[in-house]
Amino acid sequence: MEINEKDVIEMYRDDNSTYKIAKKYNTYAGKIRKILIDNDEELRDRSKARKVALKTGAAKHPTKGKKHSEETKKKISIGRHKAWQEMSDEEYDAFCKGAAERWEQIPFAEKIEMQRLAGSALRKSSIEGSKAEKFLYEKLLESGYNVEQHKKDLTPGDYELDFYLPDITTVIEIDGPQHFLPVFGEESLKKTIKYDSIKNGVILNRGFAIIRVKYLAKKLYKRIEDQLFEKVVSEIEKIKTKFPEEGYRLIEIEVQ
Repeated sequence: MEINEKDVIEMYRDDNSTYKIAKKYNTYAGKIRKILIDNDEELRDRSKARKVALKTGAAKHPTKGKKHSEETKKKISIGRHKAWQEMSDEEYDAFCKGAAERWEQIPFAEKIEMQRLAGSALRKSSIEGSKAEKFLYEKLLESGYNVEQHKKDLTPGDYELDFYLPDITTVIEIDGPQHFLPVFGEESLKKTIKYDSIKNGVILNRGFAIIRVKYLAKKLYKRIEDQLFEKVVSEIEKIKTKFPEEGYRLIEIEVQ
């Protein structure tokens, strides 16, 4: 069968592999690649070829539909966390530069859609709380603790409390990076620190204990989930055993 070079190019641009095109003409993939190169057609690299194969169903995703065991999730989490922690400043800068370059290559319409989804997620997060808050709330309930989320009407000024455990009159606050780093600028950080200080005073004045979680983790990996839950529960159990005396009711823990 005579090979129609124009047809070959069109098929390749329609996300057909060189192997599939070669099969149609009863030839070999190397000959199809040569035709494409001779016609100045840019060949897909391995990464792009893999994406096309997944998109067209020519290949199956190696992990899609499969669930990792809890032990596997923990190992993956530890590995990712270690990689981030050991990353040098040069590697971090290179990662950021690469991310910026990849962003520039994304088509405008796709960027708009990504930004729309990000805005939607941000609005949802402001209502439901952070992933760490949501995880902790569900885990505490699952473990039998009496806990209320986003509780108001307990203090002068109606401060919203991340969590309230009425059985032991204890508040839990999870503080993300914006509470101790200038994520939104120095002025915003000063206001946040002042607000948190006043909030602490109001809560303590009511006779409550406060567990403040300094949340430093970049992502909520399995290892971070375990650390967060174990540290919080450890302090809850201490309070249940003996409620702290005045002056010792502000308890600070760190998760990273």
